[in-house]
Amino acid sequence: MALVVTAPLAGAVMPLADVPDPVFAEALVGPGVAIRPDDEAHVAVAPVAGRLVKLKPHAFVVVDGEGRAVLVHLGIDTVKLSGDGFTVIASEGQEVHAGDPVVRWDPLGVAQRGLSPFCPVVALDATSDAIANPASGHIAVGDALFTWA
Repeated sequence: MALVVTAPLAGAVMPLADVPDPVFAEALVGPGVAIRPDDEAHVAVAPVAGRLVKLKPHAFVVVDGEGRAVLVHLGIDTVKLSGDGFTVIASEGQEVHAGDPVVRWDPLGVAQRGLSPFCPVVALDATSDAIANPASGHIAVGDALFTWA
């Protein structure tokens, strides 16, 4: 059954290849897209329903009932901030619905610190042909971002 992955935050959709990090740009962890977040996109939400299996201030992974894992990474190299500027709202291991708040952050603050606020949304360990119907242009929170077939 296809999984619709929704936008965890509002912004402009861009190809992963445009992300300034080779791990994401070369889809080494899986295919997906990235979002250049709106300056006021302060809360990242779950892109699918499932369990939060990994939750860090700068990134989280939700696994759906069929074992498909979706990674949301808030900015590039933001692990270097050691959680500064991020507030975890949810709990690791928690069951979430698509749209449930997970992390509060400040994309403009990330950019002002010299880091990229681009947010990869990745179908972890999927094949390159596993995703379809990628969104383009500006997207709102909860809009369909791509379909994982």
